[in-house]
Amino acid sequence: MQQFRKVRMGMIGGGEGAFIGAVHRMAAALDGKIELVCGAFSQDIENTKRTGAALALDEERLYSSYSEMFEQESKLPPEHRMELVSVVTPNHLHMPISREAMSYGFNVICDKPAGISLEEVAALKSVITETQCLFALTHTYAGYPMVWQARYLVMKKKIGELRKIYVEYPQGWLSSNAEQNGSKQAQWRTDPKRAGIAGCMGDIGTHAHHLAEFISNKRMTQLSAQLKTHIENRQLEDDGSIQFEMEDGVTGVLVASQVCSGEENALKIKLYGSEGGLEWSQMEPNSLLEKTSAGVFIHRAGIDKPLCEEALAKCRLPSGHPEGYLEAFANLYRDFATNIREEDIASAELQQVPGIDQGIAGMAFLQALVDSHSQQGAWTKIAAPNSF
Repeated sequence: MQQFRKVRMGMIGGGEGAFIGAVHRMAAALDGKIELVCGAFSQDIENTKRTGAALALDEERLYSSYSEMFEQESKLPPEHRMELVSVVTPNHLHMPISREAMSYGFNVICDKPAGISLEEVAALKSVITETQCLFALTHTYAGYPMVWQARYLVMKKKIGELRKIYVEYPQGWLSSNAEQNGSKQAQWRTDPKRAGIAGCMGDIGTHAHHLAEFISNKRMTQLSAQLKTHIENRQLEDDGSIQFEMEDGVTGVLVASQVCSGEENALKIKLYGSEGGLEWSQMEPNSLLEKTSAGVFIHRAGIDKPLCEEALAKCRLPSGHPEGYLEAFANLYRDFATNIREEDIASAELQQVPGIDQGIAGMAFLQALVDSHSQQGAWTKIAAPNSF
């Protein structure tokens, strides 16, 4: 059996004081398929040096900027240089970093969204096509086993013909003016120059949108949006409600809010067909409820459970041993590492890691909801990813 060669990874962002960088590093390391070898963790080189020292990285491979990292790493022998760049910066840097990384031939795994405008994300697709580099977007919830089980049940019509979707993502962490009280996470997420055209909807509404499209295996085609900014002087919306339509006549409601005091990360989706329904909650991720006229059946995660092949591939432990966010995140990194080692861009479809088409879909969703809101909730078509 041929031994798997670890994928050598560099990271942009995620330095001392950041939140999501550490999550990415833990997820990337979980399966032993990826090795962190270098980084430009902060615009402050001293922060980068402290972060690199804490991670036991070679000081010579700690860089003052992402441009320096790409240039210097590209000069190293092929068997030594990094192969994958993890981008964990504020949104406005996602596209320029990804574009430059791929110009040097480096594969990219990027926090969502892929950029801050539909035009620049569409332009990034052209770069991917030109360079033939692999690109993944960390829509983390696509890493959960029971999300795949739900998708399987919908596609096999176990609940009949799909009719209705309700998806919600309430949080409470922006219920006060956190951006004015020293929270760096709040500061960039509420700044249109760094976050993009949407606040709450860009941050968590896109997760709800992706989950609805992924499980249903249908594209959202049009929407009517109502957005609201509850906190005085906040520059972007912190709350929103959307009615939407999908392919094949499926209708739905999407709600996302970061001012629901007391809520944590209560992402939940309900799907209803002609013969039954499904319900999954991110805060109880190992259970999937299947509802029929005969009663409720609970599908449970675990390598010893009768699940579909795709769901079992995402499980790591026997049932009763809780798995969660880190494991779901790690599934994306593991599958992307596998795709890189296939050394064929077409192999990315084998593991179905979210990529640039999902990035375009997310930005098209945001553009449509902003346009709809500006027209008092008028029904607005959502551009299709294949139109770019």
